Amino acid sequence: MNICPLDWRYGSDEMRKIFSREGIIRYRIQVEIALLYALKDLGYVSQEDINVVEKVSENIDLSEIDKLEEKLGHDVMAMVVWLAEKSGESGKFIHFGATSYDIVDTAYALMFRDALNIIERKLLEILDTLSQMSIKYKDTIMIGRTHGQHALPITLGFKFANYVYELSRSLERIKDTERRLIKGKFAGAVGTMAAWGDKGRIIEEKVMQKLGLTPHEISTQVAPRDGFAEIISDLAILASQLDRFALEVRELMRPEIRELSEGVGNRVGSSTMPHKENPVTAEKISGLAKVIRGLCLTELENIPLWHERDLTNSSSERIVLSHAFLIIDEMLDSMLSLLHNLIVYPENMKKNIEITKGLIMAESLMINLTLKGMPRHIAHELSMKLSRDAENNGRSLLEEAMENEVIKKYFTADEIRRILDPNNYLGQTEYLIQRAIKYYEKLKQEYNLKIQNTNS
Repeated sequence: MNICPLDWRYGSDEMRKIFSREGIIRYRIQVEIALLYALKDLGYVSQEDINVVEKVSENIDLSEIDKLEEKLGHDVMAMVVWLAEKSGESGKFIHFGATSYDIVDTAYALMFRDALNIIERKLLEILDTLSQMSIKYKDTIMIGRTHGQHALPITLGFKFANYVYELSRSLERIKDTERRLIKGKFAGAVGTMAAWGDKGRIIEEKVMQKLGLTPHEISTQVAPRDGFAEIISDLAILASQLDRFALEVRELMRPEIRELSEGVGNRVGSSTMPHKENPVTAEKISGLAKVIRGLCLTELENIPLWHERDLTNSSSERIVLSHAFLIIDEMLDSMLSLLHNLIVYPENMKKNIEITKGLIMAESLMINLTLKGMPRHIAHELSMKLSRDAENNGRSLLEEAMENEVIKKYFTADEIRRILDPNNYLGQTEYLIQRAIKYYEKLKQEYNLKIQNTNS
């Protein structure tokens, strides 16, 4: 019986496989087997013993493990007992010297590594798409808005480039967090390695080598939870950035604005209003962002645990970690769908930029008056007066400026037209677009180089 929407509605199969019940057990058994390999090198078990355990682990029986957990009241121990019993004599050293969270937290490191690879791959695709759109629409002029009001002219490419930069920072942030997060923990019941005696450091080293991990420098019974809180916060920041883009689409899809819209195709917009085209993909992104932001507080609460650990993190992390990763996975897929199907209306952008009849060029007039010698505060006062007069009289700023005697002393008619033309007031837009894209491309090169080094 499926209850949580993550079971059937949100998240990709590849991400769901990592955090599924069977997926989690497989990661944990992978750690148990890495421990056996370390013990083999120290002469405790044979390769034949490991072969038996590996063969058993190919066919996990969740129902049998569940029955053992009902009896034992301990999920990791249920897995260990099942694996040991199925392995017979070859399983007698399974879990030797380890505590549950040696297995759980090291398995989390493996899960995080695989899950973040999925996230980063999708984020790179989004960034590539936004970079292409930034260049494609670098000259598509539209109104820039502050406080929901018309401000100054920008281009659609400039708007997209801002997201290139912001999302690049999320990629950078996640990669930085990985250094603190993706580490194994193999140090026993309170972190002292006591059960392995003088072999503790050797066992830790061999387990980490087998799994391709580095260990935490020191730990209690559990890995430090600040790393867990950090990655959930990173994912929440990424979710909020996606939310910001989705909100932009939702706002600009209003019929009275209609500068962007989702490509809805034959999708039903409303069960009762046949004409509706709703921004449902963007709204889903915004809705899921609310959930993932709420998960941050819970993971922050898991940093302070009693002494060398208590169990309060366990139950909440069963929910927080899987949900955070599956939700951001769904959001990234939705963002890709939104970008690939986005419809742009340049003609409406041009129409909307003219709504204020040139009032958006008042700053340009003020700046040019100042450059001609008028004190800046006086130029501001005059430009504001002309703007108010134009608005009250239902005229354009150009008309008011052309007839103003003070303005005519400073500029010719052609100069006034040039000063009040939005196409001439885009500043360093193209340079800034390129700078944002270069920032991303540098990160992408570093990312690809790291992947190559890891694979080699």
